[in-house]
Amino acid sequence: MSKGTTSYRIGDQNALHYFTITTVFWIDVFTRKIHKDIIVDSLDFCRKEKGLELFAYVVMSNHIHLICKAKDGFKLSDILRDFKRHTAKFIIQEIESNPFESRKEWILNLLKIAGAENQKNKTYQFWRQDNHPIVLYKNETIDEKIDYIHNNPNRTRNCIKPGRLFV
Repeated sequence: MSKGTTSYRIGDQNALHYFTITTVFWIDVFTRKIHKDIIVDSLDFCRKEKGLELFAYVVMSNHIHLICKAKDGFKLSDILRDFKRHTAKFIIQEIESNPFESRKEWILNLLKIAGAENQKNKTYQFWRQDNHPIVLYKNETIDEKIDYIHNNPNRTRNCIKPGRLFV
């Protein structure tokens, strides 16, 4: 199913989590700098204004990985909901309004197909509904996920030189 629903839920709203947040149909949207910038700017806003504690992240061509938690008094599920809603809205607006986007019709058609499968959407669905949250309790698991985030772009040759992606 394209919209991606699973039974994974955020249990402890203030625990450290690893997330994979993916576009519907695994569309390679983040090959454009403007779309990556929307993601990075939105993460920064969530850090400053929404109670997100962000420890590591990477933006790949069609998904992002995050290691994060919510500050006391905030709910991680609310932060991610708002992040996904905001980024979807602004990335779709950018695609629609950009006369130089060569993949505009193809991307918008796929987003419309995904949107039609979910009655909560008006027109488009950008993100899969699941985030696949994994609670990180052990230092060994935290280190493993951080290494994965740091090395993921290198494995796919999506980065010019290896480096740390800590925020």
